Amino acid sequence: MHSGRGPYYFAIITLGAVTYDSASKPIFSGMSAACKNAARKLRDDLNSLFELPFWSSFARQGQLFGGWSPALDLYQDKDNVVAVVELPGMKKEDIEISLREGTLTIGGERKGQTSNGEKAERTERYIGKFRRSITLPTRVDADKISATYRDGILTVTLPKVDEAKPKQIEVK
Repeated sequence: MHSGRGPYYFAIITLGAVTYDSASKPIFSGMSAACKNAARKLRDDLNSLFELPFWSSFARQGQLFGGWSPALDLYQDKDNVVAVVELPGMKKEDIEISLREGTLTIGGERKGQTSNGEKAERTERYIGKFRRSITLPTRVDADKISATYRDGILTVTLPKVDEAKPKQIEVK
């Protein structure tokens, strides 16, 4: 049994279509009444989001709902877990990395750049503080962790503890 609105939104996507007439009113075709109501509710919720008075200042900085979140990829091989994070335009001094109870946390702050007191006409790059936390898939050796930052890419290498590494067992 599902709770919440999820099943209705799924039904909207799979069971019908929304088109607009010449007066920009939605026409719901191929949908049940429940799906039509859910589609209207979704449309109204999205419209109200863009009508919020503080929208423009947050959108300009790309920080709606509390900051930006850089892309993070996590890989693992037999010896290491490797986190790769996109942090263009940052200085390595502004990046913080910590490991606690199997959770890797990467945070920092990208500061806005202005030159000679000029007023920005348009800003699309994310600025401000961020924090990403990810639970690691296996235990790592905290004393051997290394990190490099080059060309806007942070690479954190976390060596696995010996107990977590796969072992070859000889058959006798």
